[in-house]
Amino acid sequence: MSDYRIEKDSMGEVKVPANAYYGAQTQRAHDNFPVSSIRFSREFISAVGRVKYSAAKVNAELGLIDKKIADAIQKASNEVIEGKFDADFVLDIFQTGSGTSTNMNANEVIAKRANELKEGTDTFIHPNDHVNFGQSSNDVIPTAIRISAVLSVQENLIPALKHLHKTILAKGDELKNVVKTGRTHLMDAMPVTIQQEFSGYARQIELGIKRVESAMERLLELPQGGTAVGTGINTHSEFGERFAAEAASATGQKFIEAVNHFEAQATVDAPVELSGQLKTIAVSLMKIGNDFRWMNSGPNSGLGEIQLQALQPGSSIMPGKVNPVIEESLTMVCAQVIGNDAAITIGGQSGNFELNVMLPVVAHNLLQSIEILANSARNFADRSVSGLQARKEVIQQMVGKNPILVTALNPLIGYDLAAKIAKKAYAEDRAVMDVAREMTDLSDKELENALDPMNMTKGGFTE
Repeated sequence: MSDYRIEKDSMGEVKVPANAYYGAQTQRAHDNFPVSSIRFSREFISAVGRVKYSAAKVNAELGLIDKKIADAIQKASNEVIEGKFDADFVLDIFQTGSGTSTNMNANEVIAKRANELKEGTDTFIHPNDHVNFGQSSNDVIPTAIRISAVLSVQENLIPALKHLHKTILAKGDELKNVVKTGRTHLMDAMPVTIQQEFSGYARQIELGIKRVESAMERLLELPQGGTAVGTGINTHSEFGERFAAEAASATGQKFIEAVNHFEAQATVDAPVELSGQLKTIAVSLMKIGNDFRWMNSGPNSGLGEIQLQALQPGSSIMPGKVNPVIEESLTMVCAQVIGNDAAITIGGQSGNFELNVMLPVVAHNLLQSIEILANSARNFADRSVSGLQARKEVIQQMVGKNPILVTALNPLIGYDLAAKIAKKAYAEDRAVMDVAREMTDLSDKELENALDPMNMTKGGFTE
């Protein structure tokens, strides 16, 4: 048997692998774009399947395609949703900017499979006439972007961020009585508790969740029903609203028809907004990860305030070396997300009149950012935050010699004398308490109260 079969489209004949479920148009696109090994993600392919499923169901309800044909399309679309035909989605993301090639890839796969599954009809189920009925690549692909992004955020990213938030708060509570040296400009500053420091991290994550949830409101508007340019040519006037209701029912998300189809298809402003919020989360996680690296640095020549779990050998040449590998993985993810946002931003600028022509690259980068942020946030919580230990003796020693503790003496002895005490303590590598005893008339009780690091973490004046 031949390894190929002959398929036809409007441009003529083309050879297609014998066992492939896709057809001529997919094959032409596969030949035209040998650019990378990057393919659309599982989430995106699933979302395209959802579009085809819902479209077939609504079109049948509207009496626009035969119910038996629609049933076969829905069955085949379900298999696409479940991932059965991922290997047949063979196209590079660097393709036609509308994603027409991938839309036709889905139409061809679903049509071929639907013809195998159909019951009670002899009608040939056509990729364009039936699977793509009342649709255009120009509303299918942006709709799939929004559906896949919303589901990925709600099912993966937000739960992962909530888990990290909870883990950080729990670790902070565990170490609430540990007072450490605060730092500004990477220089010693007033004391803080580890709980206070971690509460700042937790608030960053909490706000990141709120930012993403806010962006969801705009992503819930679905472009489907606008067809080619937003006018809804060749589809029913009720299709967009009914499609959104069906998508909402199937996913449990509050999808609605786009308020304005021209905006929804000519732009990717909503995905750009979400990407910006993902970038903000990446910036937050970059800061937290790097703080952990600093606090863990050493163990003897760095800060050495915390000890992260030893997860793997850190060097091929230096025995016993252990590195903060989870934090390094996290910060690289953050760099990738920030870079993805730049690509998405450029993609968002590339709408011309009634269509954006960088939809595939926007889809890929947006979904990758969601995935890797979610996975790294959960990994950071489980393999770093939850298992870190405070090196309390090291922390206590550093706090005691922190010359900035004299700040608490300002109301009692004045700034100038306090500065002299700080300089002497630093120069002689002595505890501030000992030097203050020599240079002031304050009693031991007054000094102990004023220079108690825990008292300093509570703000206000020391009485």
